[in-house]
Amino acid sequence: MNLGDILVTRDQIRETLLELFEAETGEPLESLTDDQHLAEQLGLDSVDMVSLIMQLERRFKIRLSHEELANAVHVGQLLDIVQSKANEPKDMAPSTGCESKIAA
Repeated sequence: MNLGDILVTRDQIRETLLELFEAETGEPLESLTDDQHLAEQLGLDSVDMVSLIMQLERRFKIRLSHEELANAVHVGQLLDIVQSKANEPKDMAPSTGCESKIAA
């Protein structure tokens, strides 16, 4: 990680998640705790979750795989995943295999 990289804090992600949740459901929510169950306590169905994940990906410029999200049933688990992804170094561009070669 470079010195200039800004880390995304858990509280920033929690606030964003709270904002997105309220926008998605139209329901005000006082707070989100790590132990809240996304489906049972917050009432998110699979469509709500897909929308929420897509918005988190856009907001934090990350990609979340199905495998990563498979076990995220509580708010804290989702926060862990997003924080980890958001704070990964971004300067490592994948090789395309089309790099130009210098002729000797």
